Order: sequence, then C-alpha cells, then structure tokens
Amino acid sequence: MDKQTPERPWWRIALVTVPLIVGIGSAIGYLSNSGYSNEWFARLDKPAFMPPSWVFGAVWTTLYTLMAVALAMVLTLPDSPQRRAALTLFGVQLALNYGWSPFFFAGRMIDVALLLILALLLAAAGTANLFRRSRPLAGWLLVPYLLWLCLATALNYEVGRLNPGADAAPLGITGA
Repeated sequence: MDKQTPERPWWRIALVTVPLIVGIGSAIGYLSNSGYSNEWFARLDKPAFMPPSWVFGAVWTTLYTLMAVALAMVLTLPDSPQRRAALTLFGVQLALNYGWSPFFFAGRMIDVALLLILALLLAAAGTANLFRRSRPLAGWLLVPYLLWLCLATALNYEVGRLNPGADAAPLGITGA
C-alpha cells in the first residue's frame, strides 16, 4: 500500500457491512422457511452428523459477521484490479449463499441446491484466496465459513441420499 494513501478504518465500514449481510441472510432464511420449523424438512431423515437446530442460527450469524468484517477490510484497500476481482467474487459467492435456502427449503430442490452449494464452495474458496492476497487477515476470517460449507455440502448430499423421492426437481444426483 502506498504510504501516502491513508487507510480508511475498516471497522467503520463493518458497522454497515455486518448488519447488512447478517440482516439479509436472516431475512432470506426466514422467507425461505429455513430449518426445523419447515414441515417438509422436519419430516426428512437426517444424517447422524446433523448438528442440533440451535447451532445453525448461531453459526450463520457468526459466519456472516466474519464475512462482513473481511469484506470491510478489503473495501478499505485502495482500488486495484486485484481488489476489484476479490470484491466481484465475494459478490458472486454471497449471491450463491443467499440463493441456497430458497432452492433447498422453499423449493425443496435437494439436487439443485447441492449443485449450487458446490459452486458456492468453489467461489468462497476463490474469494478467501483473493482476500488473503489482498489482506491476509481478511482471507483467514473466511476459513470457518469454508469449513462450515464443507459440512453443509455433506449434509445437503446426505439429506438427498437418505430421502429418495423428497426432491421436487430430482436430477438423479442424490436419490430417485
């Protein structure tokens, strides 16, 4: 970074990004009827490694907060092609993230949601790498998110496998 360009304090930007990202994620989850309050989902067989229902809200609030802080850290950097690429990929992965619940919970499309979460995992890994190159701490803040996405991908697959016929738009990936 150019020593003559003062860095904007990232925490000021985070005062906007954190409530925005957490709020939108929460609203989409609510509007998609995510979680055990969804009768369709509640009736499905779950894998043995499925966390208790209360874990999901706590984890997603934490992960969205970490994502928003990482975003704020990158937003405060001077404009550059690397920064623009990192922010673009962040937007892509966030859109994929926000799209998963409507497909899985509202649409009951288990296979489509699995393809979406696989694309999300790749986009999030790319984002973490670009954030790390721009500002190392911002990249590291996304590691818990990547780990959770690995678990969520396995859960998505297993729910489909354990519940043949439950998918509203089966693609033949997890079950019939």
